[in-house]
Amino acid sequence: MTPPTLYLFGSAAPPLFDVAKVIEAAQSDGWDVCLGLTPTAGRWLRESLDGLAVLTGHPVRSEYGLPGEVDPWPAADAILFAPATFDSLNSWALGLSQDFVIGVVAEAIGKGVPTVTVPCLTAALARHRQLDRSVTELREQGVGVLYGEGGFVPGADADYPWDAALAAVRQTLTGPA
Repeated sequence: MTPPTLYLFGSAAPPLFDVAKVIEAAQSDGWDVCLGLTPTAGRWLRESLDGLAVLTGHPVRSEYGLPGEVDPWPAADAILFAPATFDSLNSWALGLSQDFVIGVVAEAIGKGVPTVTVPCLTAALARHRQLDRSVTELREQGVGVLYGEGGFVPGADADYPWDAALAAVRQTLTGPA
């Protein structure tokens, strides 16, 4: 039986540097992981991209393919977008699909692909009222947004909630425990 495919997407925020451990945890949970990065996140991990491609068995992507090119990834069974920055969340909620990762998650809503996201932003950006609008919009469209209690809390002195993120994405396929 083919394992389910998880698209793990990340934007440029400090928890991104844990992505190899997250990939390994998802793989040990039975996922075939494909890694996609926003352009800035791709620059942050530039030195690690080849190793991450070996780890996942798929090319790491941060750009759309050319028309007519075969998609190098299998279809997603679920998507986890973490960390998702202020810019990424707002672009996604507004449908501004200027880059590969945002385009895929925006399309996932219309395709019904189960999607979970975990923001990562400063307390100052969390006070911008567009963030609440964007979180509400994504939730209303069926995206699991782990923000606030049980998820990411800006300014809290806590580890980034990777375990909760992986549990939430697992639940999209298995249902509540």
